[in-house]
Amino acid sequence: MKIRRLQLYSLNFKEQLHFYRDTLELKVKQNSEENFEVRIGYSLLEFQYKQNAKPYHIAFHIPDNQEEEALEWVKGRVPVLKNNNREIIDFSAWNAKSLYFYDADENILEFISRGDFNKPQSALFSEESILGVAEIGIGATEVREKFNFLSLNFGLEKYDGDFEKFCAIGDDEGLLITIDRNKKDWFPSNDKAYAAEFRVDFHHKEKDHKLVFEKDRLKTLLE
Repeated sequence: MKIRRLQLYSLNFKEQLHFYRDTLELKVKQNSEENFEVRIGYSLLEFQYKQNAKPYHIAFHIPDNQEEEALEWVKGRVPVLKNNNREIIDFSAWNAKSLYFYDADENILEFISRGDFNKPQSALFSEESILGVAEIGIGATEVREKFNFLSLNFGLEKYDGDFEKFCAIGDDEGLLITIDRNKKDWFPSNDKAYAAEFRVDFHHKEKDHKLVFEKDRLKTLLE
């Protein structure tokens, strides 16, 4: 599944705009008093102000084997989140390596580099190296129920995990990281997971789809 557009909510809206525009130096496509959009590779990321917005887990693809270059780039801007004193986490079963940091809303952001997926165009890393949205987290209940909905409506498959605490749903191109928020926290910081609402547009199996997560429920949006 290729995530084309992701709409999230922000409590610290002005600080978020500053973070994505000025700290990460991403291109702002639209900016108003209550929302802004940034272009991240092939994806559009939108934030809308919401008074009771909750934090997310969001991942972005970076080029293969450029996690070291990305780490130095991130550390020049914000602190990196560590796990057992490690700044880069090796997910050998996924043939991937990741690093993590917070944005202005304390959303957990992840840069994920796979071993043989997105060949780098340059030896240098910059904001233009970020390829697109790779993952959005779902702090849910009833993980199996969420998987059944996604499988039935979109043909998405289980990528990893179980149906008890954690299930990654989708494929290498894009994943819905679904956890039971009453049984598991977000890696690597152990932040509490919430039912943080979002909308996502994605392409899968030659079709465009729209998905909404709100009030702990998944639903489709038809054109």
